[in-house]
Amino acid sequence: MSRVLERLLNLLAFLRTVGRAVTIDEIRFTVAGYERDNDEAFRRMFERDKATLRKAGIPLETVVIDTLTNVLGYELPAERFEMEDPGLTVEELAALWLATRLVRMGGGDITPALHKLGGSAGDLSEVPAPTANLGEVEAVAAVFGAITERRMVAVTYHGRRRRLEPHGLLHRRGHWYVVAREGAEDRVFRIDRGDGWAGEGGPDAFDRPAGIDLRAALPDTPWEVGEQPIEAIVRFDDDIAWWVEHQLGVAPVEVGDGFVVARLPVANRHAFLGWLLDLGASAEVLGPPELRALVVERIRGVA
Repeated sequence: MSRVLERLLNLLAFLRTVGRAVTIDEIRFTVAGYERDNDEAFRRMFERDKATLRKAGIPLETVVIDTLTNVLGYELPAERFEMEDPGLTVEELAALWLATRLVRMGGGDITPALHKLGGSAGDLSEVPAPTANLGEVEAVAAVFGAITERRMVAVTYHGRRRRLEPHGLLHRRGHWYVVAREGAEDRVFRIDRGDGWAGEGGPDAFDRPAGIDLRAALPDTPWEVGEQPIEAIVRFDDDIAWWVEHQLGVAPVEVGDGFVVARLPVANRHAFLGWLLDLGASAEVLGPPELRALVVERIRGVA
């Protein structure tokens, strides 16, 4: 069964890639998994595959490629193959963003697919994958549920049980934060520093402030505060480049095959390295030499 599925996926990928009608011989000798030495075996396999795809609702169409010789071919029309807009609500889009950022989906970036479903969901769009460790997942999910349903949240924070009005989640420098109101004061709480995060009471318990800016609730990047600033030249892989641009508001100075290069002002070198090393192999300091040397020292455990 796994071989059949692999062959069907190979066939779909081939048809979607070429973007035109293809002959049966092109399929036979291009798509992996088909019998190439036995005509009858290939014919049986291909007929079964056509029936399977059509039964699944995939519109594999037979067309005439050459009217003079009556050569037939097969194509997969994009307008009939693409999924219709499911009309997801803002809350449903936000739930998709949160789920895909808590767990890396096969190591790939599904951001383009989510944009096709309706775009990003506010501040969750700045989260790279993976983001939270497993110990935070349940807490983040509980807070997210309370935000969408406008329920109060209970948590033990710095040894004291608190009852909060959660307004939004955001992610900065490897940690999740919830922007919330406690009494008459608006505050920011780091998820991993609290215990027992849980929704409390019924829905619609409060009105979320209009025009709230979650990003403004946290201070600017800490590495910009200090003396003797330098300009760091950093290479970011494509899978996090979009997030860096949105989170930091920096535009790339170079775009390559699978990477971008950006320049960042750095005054506090150690704060910058703490953030950068959280990104792992997806980011590399190219210069200046003294900052790159400091990265090497930090990785070796010297700095």
